[in-house]
This record gives sequence, C-alpha cells and structure tokens, in this order.
Amino acid sequence: MNVNQVRQIFIDYFVQKGHQLVPSSTLVPATDKSLLFTNAGMVQFKDVILGNENRDYKMAVSAQRCLRAGGKHNDLENVGFTARHHTLFEMLGNFSFGEYFKEEAIVMAWELVTERYLLSKDRLYVTVYAEDQEAYDIWLNVVGLPSDRIIRISTQDNFWSMGDTGPCGPCSEIFYDLGEDVAGGLPGTQEADGDRFMEIWNLVFMQYNRQENGQLVELAQKAVDTGMGIERISAVLQGVKSNFDIDIFQKIISSLKTQCPFQMKPVALKVVADHLRAMVFLIADQVYPSNEGRGYVLRRIMRRAMRFGYQDGARLPFLFQFVDLVCQVMASAMDELPSMSKNITQIVEREERLFFKTLDQGCQMLEAHLQEHDNIDGQLAFKLYDTFGFPLDILRDIAKERGVSVDAVGFNACMDVAREKSKQSSAFQDVKTLKMYNYNTQFLGYSKREASATILDLIKEEVLVDALQEGDRGVVILDQTPFYPEGGGQIGDFGYIEQGDVRFVVDVTKKIGKTILHYGTLIAGAMRKNDKVHALVSEKRDQTQRHHSATHLLHAALREVLGEHVIQRGSLVDDHKLRFDFAHFDPLTPEQIEAIEFLVNQKIVENIPALVSEMALEDAKKIGVMALFDEKYESQVRVLCFGDFSKELCGGTHVSRTGDIGVFVITAQSSAASGVRRVEAVTGQLALHHLLSYRRKIKQLSQIMRVDESFIVQKSKSLLEQIKAQSRQVGGHFDTRQLIEKAQEISGIKVVYADMDPDVRLMRKLCDEVREVAQNVIVFVRSNDQSGAFIACVSSAIKTQFNLKSILDLVGKTEGLSLRFGGNDLLVQGKIDGESELTHRALIQVLENM
Repeated sequence: MNVNQVRQIFIDYFVQKGHQLVPSSTLVPATDKSLLFTNAGMVQFKDVILGNENRDYKMAVSAQRCLRAGGKHNDLENVGFTARHHTLFEMLGNFSFGEYFKEEAIVMAWELVTERYLLSKDRLYVTVYAEDQEAYDIWLNVVGLPSDRIIRISTQDNFWSMGDTGPCGPCSEIFYDLGEDVAGGLPGTQEADGDRFMEIWNLVFMQYNRQENGQLVELAQKAVDTGMGIERISAVLQGVKSNFDIDIFQKIISSLKTQCPFQMKPVALKVVADHLRAMVFLIADQVYPSNEGRGYVLRRIMRRAMRFGYQDGARLPFLFQFVDLVCQVMASAMDELPSMSKNITQIVEREERLFFKTLDQGCQMLEAHLQEHDNIDGQLAFKLYDTFGFPLDILRDIAKERGVSVDAVGFNACMDVAREKSKQSSAFQDVKTLKMYNYNTQFLGYSKREASATILDLIKEEVLVDALQEGDRGVVILDQTPFYPEGGGQIGDFGYIEQGDVRFVVDVTKKIGKTILHYGTLIAGAMRKNDKVHALVSEKRDQTQRHHSATHLLHAALREVLGEHVIQRGSLVDDHKLRFDFAHFDPLTPEQIEAIEFLVNQKIVENIPALVSEMALEDAKKIGVMALFDEKYESQVRVLCFGDFSKELCGGTHVSRTGDIGVFVITAQSSAASGVRRVEAVTGQLALHHLLSYRRKIKQLSQIMRVDESFIVQKSKSLLEQIKAQSRQVGGHFDTRQLIEKAQEISGIKVVYADMDPDVRLMRKLCDEVREVAQNVIVFVRSNDQSGAFIACVSSAIKTQFNLKSILDLVGKTEGLSLRFGGNDLLVQGKIDGESELTHRALIQVLENM
C-alpha cells in the first residue's frame, strides 16, 4: 500500500462518516502568530476549538502539511540519525467540534486501523493519561482491548498542548509492535525510547484552554483532534522498519544514489531526502531563504543538507537537480507543486551557489592562516562563521584532514560576546529605561502637522534627566505629537520642537509600546520636564506621503501585471524614494516596467480619493483588503482604499487623493534575495527631475549625432554597423601566440578566453588558429556586443578528458549566466546572457573543480 493509498483510505473513511474534507493549510499559519510554522493538523482549527469561529460543519478530516524545525517543536538535528524524525511531515487527522467526543473517536480509530488498514489487533497497544479513567474504560469495555495492552501514563506525554497557551487535554496513543527483532520496550518503561513499539496515532481530547498563568479553563465545547503521521503508518503498512524506506523517500534516495556525482553515506541520504521535501514545500508556501524568521529556518534546513553533501564530496550545487523529482513525487500532497518546480529550482540553486561561494572564500582565508599556524584559534573560527557563514562542523572536518585542532571553547566564547553585543547594539534607540514606565502618547499626525504639547520626560545617554542643555543629543517624550513614528516601512518624521528661542531638531521618530520618542539635538536654549512646547513636522512629510501612497498603487499594479503571486516582502518609504520588495522570481522586462508605470500613472490621473476607515480585521478581509501573512494586527485595523484598485491595511500617512502624487517613475530594479525582487521609484518633483534629466541626455545625443531626436535610435544602429564593418576590414586581428602565452593554465591545459567583434567568421577563425598553435587548449570566444554570440572549442587530444558540452552546461548554471548552444565534441556555437567577466570566472571555476 503506497503513501497515496494510505492517505486516500483515511480520507474516504472519515468522509463516509460525515466529516468535511478540509484542504491542508499552508506551512505559514494564517492567523496564529504564536507559531513559526504549522506544526499540527489542528492549527487551522484552533479558533473553532476555542469557540472564536463558527464553520458550517462540526466534523472535519484533513491531510495537513506540517514542519517541525524551529521554536518549541524542533526536530531538525535529529533528522537522519533516527528512523522516525522529519522536518516536514504529513499529518492525517479527524476533528470534532462538539459533535462527538472520546467514545466515538476511539471506536472509529480502532475500526480504521483494524478493518481498513487491516493491522493485527494482537500487535496494537494503547496509552491513556493516568487520570483519564473514561478513556481507559472505553478501550477496555467498548473496544474490548485486554487490560495488559492499555497502559496508563502519568507524565505530560499523554497530556497534549500545542504551545505554552491554548487548547489542550488528555490524549490516548495507539502503538504498533514492530517485533522482537527491534530493540525497545513498552511505553512508560525505561526501554520506551527504542523503536520496537511505534506510535502511529494520537487521539487528543480537547477539554481545556491553558491560560498564560497556567490555569486550565474548561472549553465551552469539547473537541477531538487526532494526528497520524502518514510516514509512520506507511512504514507499518509497507512492512519496513524505517520511515525512510517507504515508497516516497525511496524514490528520492534512489535518485540521489544514481544521479549524484559523489557517493553519500546513509545518514546524508536521509538528511538530504528529508530536507529536499521541506525546502520544496516551504518555498512553495512563499518562504524564502533569509537571515531572519522563517526564512532563516529555511536557510538552516537548506545549508544542513548542503553541509552533509559537502562532507561526502559535493563541491558544486547538486540539490536543485532533484527539486523537480520531489515536486512530482509529492504532487498528491499539493497539486500545484509540479507547476512551481521551475521557480523552486531557481531559488534552491541560487542558495546553493551562495553556500559554495561562502565555502570557497572561507577556505582561502583558512589556507592563508594555516600557512603560518598549526591550529585554528577560536577568533578565526568565529570570524569564518560570522563573516562567511562557515559551518563549525565543516571546519572541524577540514582541521581533521590537516591534522590540526579547532579551539571550540574560544569559538563559543566569541559567540557569547557577539550575542551580548547584539543585545546592546540598539540600547540607545530602544531606550531601556522605558521599561520603568509606560507613556501613552496621543498621535495627532493624521490630521495635524503641528501641535502644542507638554514634555513628559527627557532622556540623555539612556538616563532620565530633568533638562537638556544646548548641544545635547537626547530624546523628548511628549503627551501628544503630530510626528509619525517609524513603522510599516515609512520613515519617522523630521521636524522641530520649539519654545520661544529654544529649538530641538528632531531627526528620528520611533515608537516603543505606546510611547512615541523624538530623537534629536537641542541646537538652542534649554529644555525641561513639564515645559509647554510647540511640535512642528518638516515639509519632508509631503514627499514621504507621496511615496507611501504610490507604494500602495505600485503593489496593486505589480499584482495586475505580473500575477497574484506577487506579495509584499518589505518596503522603505522616505522623502528621497520608495523601495518595494516583492515575491517574484525573474527580473522585470522593459515591457513589464512600462506597463506598471503606465497603470500607476493612470490611477494618479484619475485622482482617486483616499478613503480611510477603522473596522474589524475579519470584516477587512471579507472586502478583499490585503494583509501580510507575517504581520501582527489588532482586532480593529486601519484600512486605506484607493477605490477598488488598492485596498490595504496601513497605519501610515498618505495623500488625500492620488492626484497629489503627481507622477510616478521606476528608477531601478534588482534582486533583494532569492525569489524576491526590489523596485525603486520616485514621485512628484523628484520624478519630474528624473524625466527632465533623461530629456537633457537625449538632446545632447541629438546634438552629438547631428540628427533629429526622433532618429537617434536609427542613427545609433547605423553607426554601430559602420564600426563593425571597419573592424571586419581591419581583420579583427589577434596575436594568437600572445593570447596563448597569457592564458591561464589548469592541470596542464591552456584556457584561452577572448572578447571580439561579433563576426562569427572571425570568431571561428580565431578558434582554429589557437588550436593549430597549441595542442592542449580550451578556447572560448564571445562577441563584445549585446548579441551574446560565442564559439567554444577544445583540442582533439583532450576532448575525452574535457567534455565541452558538459563544461558549458555547468557554466550556464552559474547565477547570472544563461547559455544556449549546439555543436559537436570539438566545437560549439551559441548565445550567452551575462557579463563577460562573470563568464570567464565561471569557466575557470568549473575547470578547476573537474
């Protein structure tokens, strides 16, 4: 019985029993901000169990994707070393929200495992919470299980909680005996950690809601939450002792064994197979590698897989080659996976290339150190880790090979110092003294730019003071303020706090808790607590507001032009520009940029009024307001709408009508991270200056070329053709021998690389001339124009040792390069996208690694 059949039997059984089939939610919890990832099937039903949400069904069944690799539930370091642990797993579950409770849940579970999965009753054991007599009696008297196979557990192992707070209750677990040839004892015994008795199903009876103070409060309606790991039950049904021997894992592991150019040890095979599944599903759910939050967990998973590969011989990216296989194998768990394969592959490959680049840089520094020292001190080990992300265990492996030691104690000491510095680095900005009190500053900035206020407190060098003197830098806390504090991507306001001749220049505005902090310098006079002052926001706010409102229009335009997969990943809005990061994989084409600019400017011309309203978060979602999945929102939210075109939750300041933005121009685009693009733009006078600058350049070109502006493009093409023709007349001559002499040599092979005019005849001629003069040579000639034409060849004497097409395939997989070519074993011709210098470096690196 394969995994897909196991899943379908479970779902069909409970659907026949009247349960609603509910699709798996994403790995990123949509509403529960207490969780980093979805770690159990009941996460998407938590509000239903708590009585905070009503649905049109009382019973549900699901096959939920779960991840345990961060936070309280973290199995990452165990993966590969046990038969059961996984980062990503699929949890089959049935749920009741007040419809049935313990007896029905236990009876259905027993019927499914014995009559549908046909497991032997003699090999099944159950546990119950020691104080749950009701569950014990049901197993004994209703199911008819002998008392010697019902085990009372007095520890918290049989009292289940999703977290420190929330729904909880006693549980009953079903175990399967794998046989005497497997080590281990019954649950509750000293030998329970062995693998013989494997838990296959956990039935949780939700009776309580655990409060922050630990108190257990009876739930208004009792609930049932069960969880069966599909990997575990499949191992039992397929008659194997390890989850990694079931069909889905074996397809991945078999491919790793046959297609990797290096041999992986059994532990590495398990780690890589498991982590491949996790990274594929995380990226599919729009989690991307980064240095914080969920993205950091993904990066750790990816780098752990890469590290195990590296330790077994990987020196080039390899994981990305198996993404498509994983997408195909796991398609039954998520239908969209195959269509996402290409994008996921690109992200995995980019992260791998970054990892190996990190290792290369670290190895160079390490090699230089070992030339003069016979050990690796803690400071160097930490520098390699901190600067390059160089894993300590790989460093230990290298040290072992070289017969030197690593100062792990010194490394840990440096790590502790770094952690402490990190805590203190923002001490002044966070103002620790604020913990001593809690001011509730009234914000007036939505309707006012200036206001009278009273100074509640003053801070200088992290200490509360009664007064600031001229020249002092400090923080002013007011009872009310028109200054907008930094938040939601918008920079804090600039301005002045004045009183007669006294003037405090505000250059940073922040908010901690409910207290708004005005950072700045007192340039004239003296300020004291309880002084009456006048707060005045700078005119920079006007341009910042234009940029912020334009960001909302840009977000909506990106989704309309590129697709609804576009989701905000970050933003920065100030008076100089706007910067917007969003989920998308490919650079924007000129046509896409033009379409986005046109759409935003069209909305500006329409002069749409900005409508701001306060409403319940759920009501906002119902009217289609965009909310970021990783943002925490209050129950009452501020909604900003520009007609039906843009609807977002936002606490920032904005223009009153889109026409106030003036004009919108995209000035740059770049990659912000794997799978995340960044767009920069300007509005208003800044956009006008940008356009006028281009206008001046066009006029200058027109004058230089002595042609009307409308014919500049045509004239440029004509001049380029003339230059090419003149180059052909000169003959495009190269000193062949000099090229060979200057060429880099790798393992006795000369690598000749040249840029020349885009004349295929001359490019081929150069290849032939080099091969006539040198016997062991690889030649790569590319055009020096935008066409990207290239010709590569290899001496016949080394064509077997150096497969030209394989070499170019690897070059083309370098981030920033793309190759298309055809030809034979001796000569190929094609086109390349990417910088010449990068092409040269990639070619050398590929050859050095062969």
